[in-house]
Amino acid sequence: MSKSNKLLNWWNLITPIARVVTIALVAPLIVLNAWAIAAIFDYFHSLLVILIAASLLTFLLNYPVSFMQSRGATRGRSAIVVFLFTLSIFSGLGVTLVPLAIEQAQQLVLRLPEWFDSGQRQLFLLNDQIASAGLPINLDILAEQITDRLKSSLQGITGEVLNLAVFTVTSLLDFLLTLVLTFYLLQHSDQLWQSLIEWLPLPIRQPFSQTLRLSFQNFFFGQLISATLMGSTLTIIFLVMRVPFGLLFGLTIGTMALVPFGGSVGIVLVTLLVALRDIGAGVEVLIAALIVQQIVENLIAPRVMGSVTGLNPVWVFLAILTGARVGGLLGVVIAVPTAVVIKSALVALRSPTALLATSDDRSPPHSTAIVEKPEKTKEVASSQPVES
Repeated sequence: MSKSNKLLNWWNLITPIARVVTIALVAPLIVLNAWAIAAIFDYFHSLLVILIAASLLTFLLNYPVSFMQSRGATRGRSAIVVFLFTLSIFSGLGVTLVPLAIEQAQQLVLRLPEWFDSGQRQLFLLNDQIASAGLPINLDILAEQITDRLKSSLQGITGEVLNLAVFTVTSLLDFLLTLVLTFYLLQHSDQLWQSLIEWLPLPIRQPFSQTLRLSFQNFFFGQLISATLMGSTLTIIFLVMRVPFGLLFGLTIGTMALVPFGGSVGIVLVTLLVALRDIGAGVEVLIAALIVQQIVENLIAPRVMGSVTGLNPVWVFLAILTGARVGGLLGVVIAVPTAVVIKSALVALRSPTALLATSDDRSPPHSTAIVEKPEKTKEVASSQPVES
């Protein structure tokens, strides 16, 4: 009998009181370990951000590298070609779209006071219409509170802009270090990954490796496809609708859509900003954004990527909140795929073969190139006897 089955049988045999005592004894240890991990993460935050960002880029770029390897190219040449192609894309975006978005952001900051006054006037007009209709509702206090809070937020944004020079230099250095580390990881990730999983017990090496790779790669590919489609489509629609700062708003929603529920938050934020200037335009922006979001998330993305996480939306939301509390923005980015790996590990405690089965069920169409040499992986996994 395997150790996981022994543990499960032991848990089923003990009394409810013994279960409560066991949880009471184990829970403080879990909390203490979580606190220690959070403290270590905070101490090495800058280094971990570079390492995790480079690892995520390597995960994503490993797909085209593996595809080129399957066509007969060596890994070194494939890594160089893919890295240079990706770098050229980033450079093109940095030269074309990013300066325009920054310019629009600066103009938006300058125009926000006017938009606040416009929003306040619209609330006053709405209050007059409500009063003329005889309804016992007064929006004067609400309008003043909204205006004061928005203006204070604007002052905070202005203060952050003053520190932009130092932030830019630090971010540029971190970005360059991330690119260099990504280049070396892309060339030698196989040897590094093999040396890491060798510390695991032999029966779970390949299933764990496959589950971890598929969880991260499928999730980030799905989010990248959804965010790219949503951002590009909304940018075009906003420009056609002549929405002010349409490029900035479309790119903002697309960037926030990289995180689960981020697209919805971005849509609400953009709608409120546009509604300050014109309520009718804000409603049109909201309708257009919701239609595009539903088409991308419910029709296009599932057909392209299949089932990406397999998690209940409630658990996804809780994972994002936990990741934000522990690791900030980086914790939000890796929260969901980490939760998928934890879920697979818990499922594997009940069934030793569930880990590999779960990873196979989440495999998207035509994703065999993500995991290198999948036929060999399946042969190794099937040739190892499973204890029962």
